[in-house]
Amino acid sequence: MNDNPSQRATVHERTVHDACRTEDDKLPHPLLKSLLPFQRTIRRTELRQLVPLADTTIYDMEKRGEFPRRFNLTARCVVWDLAEVEAWIAARRQASNSDQLKRAPSPDVRQRKRRPVKAMPAS
Repeated sequence: MNDNPSQRATVHERTVHDACRTEDDKLPHPLLKSLLPFQRTIRRTELRQLVPLADTTIYDMEKRGEFPRRFNLTARCVVWDLAEVEAWIAARRQASNSDQLKRAPSPDVRQRKRRPVKAMPAS
């Protein structure tokens, strides 16, 4: 192992080096990606990692205009625009935080055919 002090950068040298970096180099990784000049697309496997919905749910939402539409990159390759999907997720989060999303009603457990709820004894 070579412990030559001239080859190791000191903390001060690293700090000076970081201060000399351009502003683009200092940006966080996701922000840097959004400033790149090309449009990032994702395939179905990546979409499933970002959006935990079933394929049929996504397709139905696309038909109703509630989800970003996919497009054909080639005759056999379907992709989604990553920026549109991220914007959709952010909008859903905003709607959820402001209670604008309809929530499914709770099921009436008294109407179950199996494992019915026992009546409460009268006191």
